[in-house]
Amino acid sequence: MLSRRQFLHGAGLAAASPWFANFQAMAAPERGRLQVRDIKAMMLQGPDRNYTLVKVIADDGLFGIGEAYGSPGVGVKEQVLAMKKDVVGKDPLQIDAIYTQTERRTDGSAHSLMRAASGIEMALWDLAGKALGVPTYTLLGGKFRDKVRVYDHSAPGNMLDKASCREWAAKCKSNPAGFLGHKFGFQRNGFQVDNTRDQGNKQLTTRELVNIQKQFENCREAIGWDHDIMVHCHWEYDLRTSIQIADAVEAMKPFWLEDTLHVEYTDSWKRLCESTKVPICTGENLTRRQGFKDFIIYQGCDILHPDLRNSGGFLETKRIADMAEVYGLPMATHNTGSQVCTYATTQWASSIRDFIHCETVTGKGDWMDKVLVLDGPYIKDGYIAVQEKPGVGITLNRDTVSAHLGQGETWWG
Repeated sequence: MLSRRQFLHGAGLAAASPWFANFQAMAAPERGRLQVRDIKAMMLQGPDRNYTLVKVIADDGLFGIGEAYGSPGVGVKEQVLAMKKDVVGKDPLQIDAIYTQTERRTDGSAHSLMRAASGIEMALWDLAGKALGVPTYTLLGGKFRDKVRVYDHSAPGNMLDKASCREWAAKCKSNPAGFLGHKFGFQRNGFQVDNTRDQGNKQLTTRELVNIQKQFENCREAIGWDHDIMVHCHWEYDLRTSIQIADAVEAMKPFWLEDTLHVEYTDSWKRLCESTKVPICTGENLTRRQGFKDFIIYQGCDILHPDLRNSGGFLETKRIADMAEVYGLPMATHNTGSQVCTYATTQWASSIRDFIHCETVTGKGDWMDKVLVLDGPYIKDGYIAVQEKPGVGITLNRDTVSAHLGQGETWWG
């Protein structure tokens, strides 16, 4: 039985958080000195999706940069700019108050609004760190780790073909980034398919389930036990099928099985967890504490997997992590953002006591690894070093960003 004190701490009430009091004390001498003068947004066009970069500018010219969600979201940039009137003129160190005001505009339902509010919130934390001359993780209570583990999306071309799996494993092991975690879905007839195109819940035949088991056994045999494999789904299965998938992949010991059931919590999530030894992971499309609450209280998953651009940014997601810790649930992070979001996520992840893995779609050695000006290697041995510069610790590479702006976009508008 949780005491009232434990529950209130787990619920993330700011008044009960020592780290929040520490931030308040650090910010006190600067409070009222700055005001937000402007908010800008620009779209970066990547190979498969776009990215919404956000800039919050103070009246003395100091600024913070964050990243709101891009595609497949719609209208996120427009919502960022629509929220400008709620933020301009405010003290940028009053982050919780500003976020709460913008978050209330979302009415708990409009995903694009929540994504916009999250991007603004993270830019404010970058600005706050710069204003106070400390890394953002310091304002979040300090860091538990100096580097954050990241995983990629690499997969064999044909998971039923052992030679193809061995070729994949060799590429993974020779990758300069040194990823030791890989997330991918199973394949139909051996080859990767888009599991989201079927409009209804999928049903799997016995043959398909046997093939799923063989696919992941082949992958495990090829890659060995030093690499983690996450099994990726997209909310398309019912409970019965989800249990069957978990049974099929259990022998190769996946790091987790992700998003088999629908997004929102029901008791089916709890039944799935109780029916398998495979860790169940979810959370990328949930927003705010309200969206995560039932998963935490009723143990509807084993690993929470928020995306900071969806869940509410740094502070709201830290409150989610505080609540999860009371119930013994670790945190990982979904992250299909650019280097901007990835570095922001590592700042946040360093401040979380029980954090295990961060997703990234970068680290492939292409231009997306050059969006930021870096002092050293981007990803080394599967980890990103936590930046020690003020704020999130990033500087945009103007040449790279300008060369890959979306159609009709200009440098910060």
